[in-house]
Parts: sequence; structure tokens; C-alpha cells
Amino acid sequence: MAGNVTSLFRSGAHSPSMAALTREGGEGAGPVDFCIPCNPYFPTPAMMETMASRLKDIITFYPSSADTITAELCQLLQLPPQAVAMGNGSTELITWIDHLLVRESLAIPVPTFGRWTDQPMETGKRVDMFPLQESNGFALDLAQYAEFIRKRATRVAVICNPNNPDGGFLHKQALVQFMDAMADLDLIVIDESFLEFADAEAEPSVVQEAMLRPNVIVLRSLGKNFGLHGIRFGYMVANPSLAGKVRSMLPKWNLNAFAEYVVFMLKEHGAEYAQSLLQVRKDRLEMASQLSVLPGLTVYPSQGNFLFVRLPVGAEGTVVRDRMLTEHRILVRECGNKIGSSSRFLRLVVRPEVDVRRLVSAMEQVLYGSRRGAAVPELGNGTSYSSGTAAVDRLVSETNGAGMQLAQAVGMGPGPGLTAAPAMGPGLAAAPAAGVGMPLPVAGPPAGMPMPMPAAAMQQPQPMVAQMQAPMQAPMQAPPMQAPVQPPPMQMPMQQAPVPVPAPAPAGPTPTGVPARGGLTAAQVRGMTAPAPPPPGLAPAPATGWPNAQSWPNAAGMGQAG
Repeated sequence: MAGNVTSLFRSGAHSPSMAALTREGGEGAGPVDFCIPCNPYFPTPAMMETMASRLKDIITFYPSSADTITAELCQLLQLPPQAVAMGNGSTELITWIDHLLVRESLAIPVPTFGRWTDQPMETGKRVDMFPLQESNGFALDLAQYAEFIRKRATRVAVICNPNNPDGGFLHKQALVQFMDAMADLDLIVIDESFLEFADAEAEPSVVQEAMLRPNVIVLRSLGKNFGLHGIRFGYMVANPSLAGKVRSMLPKWNLNAFAEYVVFMLKEHGAEYAQSLLQVRKDRLEMASQLSVLPGLTVYPSQGNFLFVRLPVGAEGTVVRDRMLTEHRILVRECGNKIGSSSRFLRLVVRPEVDVRRLVSAMEQVLYGSRRGAAVPELGNGTSYSSGTAAVDRLVSETNGAGMQLAQAVGMGPGPGLTAAPAMGPGLAAAPAAGVGMPLPVAGPPAGMPMPMPAAAMQQPQPMVAQMQAPMQAPMQAPPMQAPVQPPPMQMPMQQAPVPVPAPAPAGPTPTGVPARGGLTAAQVRGMTAPAPPPPGLAPAPATGWPNAQSWPNAAGMGQAG
């Protein structure tokens, strides 16, 4: 029934699938999807018709082995098959990377893709979360991140480039320097799932460098780039030893027949794909420009196919999300259940201009009512919603994943466990310990390189915040709760239930299969939420396409294949 639709958003770290929304919402016009980061211009309608005409054969017969499908993809991307492993979605590869290559601890900047925090936690690893600072536009300072890893003695480091949900971008040279400086780690993973949509650098991928190093994996997605999330296919690139270790654990038929059909048809549609990427990049600039006009809304520079926005003061993301869905049939990604984010933030997927106009109009009505300037009120009905920011603050400041108290709270000055780096000359951080590689550049891109942001944002380096056209009204407050008739004589202020803080962990790695000392489950970190009012029925939105183009872009940045 329609009454269960918005409740689907309160169960877990990820948004509900369109299939789940359709089942609960019943029949009716589908929402405009600004939630799932997908390429809206690919496949083209003609490609969809071709796949539909072959549907019976595709679902009736077994696919070829994963080796056959991988070989075809490698021929297209000009990669050696020995250095590639294909998975049933990038999350399958993340799972095997965790099981095979993460021994005890993993560092990850937050907010980020939820599986990079949840997967190792679920297998008892210590997850060292490096909070990206809102005051710095969620930009990742590689020098501080490296220092954080050293102080925590973390063995695996993960970087998402561009990062999800904020779209933050790091230049190739800076990443290569980071990989060299961290050469003694067990593993470094560069997740390039959204890199195809970036235009800040001509060849930003580090796949070539990964194949030459013993401890680097590059992860790439195909579903996001090709607009086919439902097919579930992705791949990783590493040196043949690492790639072979992961590939040896994958089932022989872990890729389905739809994945095989798409991979083999791609060589005939490189022109359309290249044009789709160009159009997404163009749409991203236009969408950022239109959203920045909304009073009090902050739009952060992004190199992904999505934009990270902060709502005006007084606006509650869950209310905005539910009203956008129920009143305007627009699906947005509220980021309160992302560790390191809060409910004041939305991730909005880049879509064609006609959809963006509908989005902006709906947000004006939801945020400001009949006129701009009156923000939607915060929740005041006793909802037990717990934001990701509160969760990560609690996790890092109280236990830091290993039961150790920190001297300072998250978000006050340098990140947890960090001290200000001493001056070591222009552009260099403090020299690392012996044997850990070359020094890293301090915050900012390498010399001669521009700051990584879209062209429109280059004129305004700071996140775009629209000027207020009318004074903001104070948010509506819930009526105060009635005090108890006979309160205790020494009643303390109400506080959030504390997370148990174990004793300091002894030195040494966590044994395989044993929960990390002081570790928290994903449910403990994220908290719970309450149900919401019912919306009307939902159904999937129709696909769109983009015709005409020139050449096939190489996903690995290694030239072109015909």
C-alpha cells in the first residue's frame, strides 16, 4: 500500500530500490529519479529496443563464463585480462577485497559510499573514519589523511575519486604521490566508480599506475556509467597477482547474460556513450547554476554525476525528501543515514534540463512555500531520527573504533588523531618514517594544476550559496513536552544513550573472524528512524536516450578502441 512507501527510507544505509517503491506504491505515474546516480542518456532508446527484442534468448540460456566476458571488456578498454577481475556489481568486488585482503583495519574518509564502512565492520575489522570537514567543502587533504593513517597504524587505505556523495575530486599526480608515500600498506584502493563523469583532468585514472604496484587496486563501475544499475557489473584493475587472487574466488558464472550482451554490444555504440558523458557534464554545470539561485541553499562543486547540497537553516532533510516524493513525485537522496553527513544534506543526481526545472520549482514550494525565504520547519513530532554526523562523532570521539578515548572532539581543528603538520618547506608535508615513500603535497593540487571543480565553479571557488531574497522565518518548533508531576530531586539533563566504551585495545592485529575491539555494528552507528505519512502510488519513470557522437572513450584512460 502507498502508506508504506516513505517507511522504506528508514531501513538501512541505502535508498530503497525502484522495484520496492513500485511494489509499495502500486500503479501510477513514476517519480522523477534524482536519487540513483545513473547516466540518463545511455543506453539509447534504440539500444533498449534491441535488448528487448533479444529478451527471450538472454533470459533463457546460460551466459558465457566470466573469463569470456572479461576478455571482451579488456579488448574494448585495452587492458590485459590478467590484471582485471569482473564482479556482479562493484559491491561483490568490495566484499571479496574485504575478505581476502583486509586483515585488521581499513581507513576511509567519510561521508562516502556505505559499503566501504559497513562491509569491513560486518566482518569484525576496525574501520578508521577520517571525517571530511564541512568548513572545508568536504575536500580531502591527502597529507592529513596520510598522517591520520600513520597515527592509527591502519593497514588498508581507501579513496573514492570522485567521492560519493559530495563529488570531491583529486588529481592523478596527487594520488600517485599518495600511493608512493603509502607503499608499505597492505592495500590501497582507489574507487573510480564515478570517474567517467569527471572533466577536471584529461586522463584522471590511475589504472596504469595500479598495474605496476604490488598493493593498489582500482575499482570501476559499469552500471553507473552505462545507466544500467540493474545488470550489476563492475570491474577492478590491479597487478596480475592481486587481480588473480580475487578472480580465483569468483564463481565461474558470476556475470549474467544481460551483462554479457551489453559488454559485447558496447563496441558498436562508443560514439553514443561518449556523447552521453559530454551531455551529463554540461547538465551538471547548468543544474548547479539553477540550484544556486535558491536562497540559503549551498551547492558544492562536484565531478560526479550528482550534486551535494546543504539545505537552508531550519530545513529538515527527511521532511523535504518525503514532501518532494508525495507532493511532487520527485525522488531525492537525503543523506542523514550516511556516516559523516547529516539530514541537512541532499545528493541530487544530474538530469536533463527539463527535469531540473521541475526539481527547482518543487524545492521552491517545499522549502519556501508561496514565497522564497520561509524554510520548511524541522521535525517536531518526536521522531527518533539519528543523523550520520552524530553517529560518526560518537564513534570517533568516544571510541574511534578501538575503545580508545581521544583528546579532542571531531570537527574542532585538525581531524581526530591529527596534529598540525610542521613547516617543511613549500608544498611538502612532514617527512614520513623511513621506508614509507616520498613526501606528500600539503592541501591543494600539484603545482601548475587548477583546483578540481567544474568550469562554472572555477569562478567561485567556494560552494555556491544563494543570497537571501527575503528574510528567513524562524523554524517552527514543536510544543514543549509537559514536565513530570514529581521529577527526581537531582534530575540530570537528557542525553543520548552512550555507546559502551571498552577498555583500551592491546597492541597487535585483530584475529581473523573476531569482532574488532570496541567495534560497532552498522545498526549501532546509524541509529533508527520513525515511520512517515503515506504517499500516493509510484511506478518507474520512462528511459531517455541521446543519439549521435564520434568515438569510444577508453574507461581506463589508455587511448581509444574502435
